Amino acid sequence: MKKDKHTTEEQWSQILTPKQYYVLRQKGTERPFTGEHNNNFNKGTYHCAACGQILFDSNTKFDAHCGWPSFDKAIEGSVEYIRDLSHGMIRTEVICSNCHSHLGHVFPDGPKETTGDRYCMNSISLKFIPANSK
Repeated sequence: MKKDKHTTEEQWSQILTPKQYYVLRQKGTERPFTGEHNNNFNKGTYHCAACGQILFDSNTKFDAHCGWPSFDKAIEGSVEYIRDLSHGMIRTEVICSNCHSHLGHVFPDGPKETTGDRYCMNSISLKFIPANSK
């Protein structure tokens, strides 16, 4: 089955683990410093855990000391942005452009020497593919 924005929520609930479903489809957030990719600085690419679309290159990952994997740039066209007014804040939600799964948020407090952006992503929303596995 092709997994994209046309996949039903019932299908997603069968494909994803309950924790993945909570974050990716219900816009949840994993606890800081608990995700498997927070301290991963190996070379490779990060893909959407729901549909597999490539999202980030490891060269754009940095340690923001926030408890979630942080990147300063997404692969062009891989994500979409939604204004998020939840929890009494004004934020920008980041979703996969292929399947519309929730990945995290982007903030304007990233490294100024690059883009100035900090893509604060949930580890559970990402699948890491090492560079040497291709």
